[in-house]
Amino acid sequence: MSGAEATEDLLRRLAPQVLGSLVRRYGQFAVAEDATQEALLQAAQQWPRSGVPEHPRGWLLTVAARRMTDLLRAELARRRREETAARAFPRAAAPAADAPPGDEDDSLVLLFLCCHPALTPAAQIALTLRAVGGLSTAEIARAFLVPEATMTRRITRAKQAVRESGARFEVPRGEAYGERLAVVLHVLYLVFTEGYATTAGERLQRSDLTAEAIRLTRVLHRARPGDDEVAGLLALMLLTGARRAARTDARGDLVPMAEQDRSLWDAASVREGVALLTAAVAHHRPGPYQLQAAIAALHDEAPSAGSTDWAQIRDLYEVLLRSSDNPVVALNHAVAVAMADGPAAGRARVAVLAADPRVAAHPRFHAVLAHLLEMAGEDGAARAAYAEAARRSTGSPQRRYLEARAARLG
Repeated sequence: MSGAEATEDLLRRLAPQVLGSLVRRYGQFAVAEDATQEALLQAAQQWPRSGVPEHPRGWLLTVAARRMTDLLRAELARRRREETAARAFPRAAAPAADAPPGDEDDSLVLLFLCCHPALTPAAQIALTLRAVGGLSTAEIARAFLVPEATMTRRITRAKQAVRESGARFEVPRGEAYGERLAVVLHVLYLVFTEGYATTAGERLQRSDLTAEAIRLTRVLHRARPGDDEVAGLLALMLLTGARRAARTDARGDLVPMAEQDRSLWDAASVREGVALLTAAVAHHRPGPYQLQAAIAALHDEAPSAGSTDWAQIRDLYEVLLRSSDNPVVALNHAVAVAMADGPAAGRARVAVLAADPRVAAHPRFHAVLAHLLEMAGEDGAARAAYAEAARRSTGSPQRRYLEARAARLG
């Protein structure tokens, strides 16, 4: 990893902590994010030249808090309350750049704030991905399959709604905690997924995002150890992330699971994930994350691709589909059906999904179709489908892999 990439990873990890500290102190979410972004920009410009300070979080808090003060002064001045602003927001109180910051990490509190009930579920997820996950607006727009301008407006409205709600900067308690937990879990899953299979750019994976998603899910699990779905999500992340080192070759190109060197898989993560899953399913309350973790465990525990228990994976996807109208789950189910029952059975499932606009235009749909056509020996049609999947892909490693598959058949 280059120095610039290391700095970028550090800044991404510290950003939600700095933002959370500002929101806790000043209570102005939108202004706090602006101040945080300016501090991050200043760090990105200065640190490569001067070196990372001894206490980078304290440095960022100092710069961001001073900028926050300036922004609040300017905002209040525009409302003709300069004198009040000067008394209410005196400069100072920012942590010293040469002093270590406090140990408290506000990321989890910030996570729940972004999932405030004043927001729609879509806005909750988008705002959390932006503020806590550190994803760009363009990345979030791709996750939601909407234009970037639409997502920009959505996030802006979400920040405004949080401000107007008067929400306190604290983790909700009682019933409110449980109500927001489902959205929080979904957001963490999306952050992990974006890191594990990056939707755009030259890298297939972004370990900073997967690591942050796992870290926050661990925090949730410690806070709510009896929740089987929290454990299920953590298990799913560990079992899936365990394959990371084998997913790319020396050139950074994608290696499909069937061709991966399984000795490179992280055995410790697999063991931890299986243990978490085993404890959770013992309570006989299977939820979607537990089911997906069980599927991941079947892949991870198979000594080879040929020994994978596809029939059981197919059955687990069928259980998952009963409680989910998710077209991606349906697409994965089609693959499992093909592997267990033959490509014709899988193609029948894919044919039904072709009428679903939520997935029919997605590159994965065409990649799955190509794979099933190749399994059936229809090389010409498979080549065309791989080429179409490549054309629709926004990530360079995925596109190169699909183009290579098409060329191999031509």
